[in-house]
Amino acid sequence: LNRKSRRDSVRSLVSSTRPDIICLQETKKEAISRRMVLSMLGAEFDEFRVLPAVGTRGGLLVAWKGSVCKALVSRVNNFSISVQFDQPDGSPWWFTGVYGPQSDSQKIQFLQELRDVRADCAGPWALGGDFNLIYKAEDKNNANIDASLCAAFKDTI
Repeated sequence: LNRKSRRDSVRSLVSSTRPDIICLQETKKEAISRRMVLSMLGAEFDEFRVLPAVGTRGGLLVAWKGSVCKALVSRVNNFSISVQFDQPDGSPWWFTGVYGPQSDSQKIQFLQELRDVRADCAGPWALGGDFNLIYKAEDKNNANIDASLCAAFKDTI
């Protein structure tokens, strides 16, 4: 999101698909202002949470239309943002957006964070994003596979 042309592309996609909730991974922004969110996503996206990038690495943004989605609570962790939304019938549900780490040394921490989030966020749960992990060998485009990380990821999800 460091370039206006990329933010304009996001704006075009949002205009054409009309989502109520958005999760953007690898924002590469240490800070995201309300002004940037409104200009990039539109005035309806008046609620958002940010996990800042470290320098230009990583970053996560979850934004939603406050008039459509009522957020009850949110939490920002090291690799994820979780928001509990209420539904008109009063049954809340969780959305967690993730941007998993690149380094193998942090992937175990990331998987533990997912387990902790799930333990703390009871009820219906949607999980999405870029995990930077693979579920099965067929998902990898080369033979360099860490079977133990695959197994740990599979067990976690």
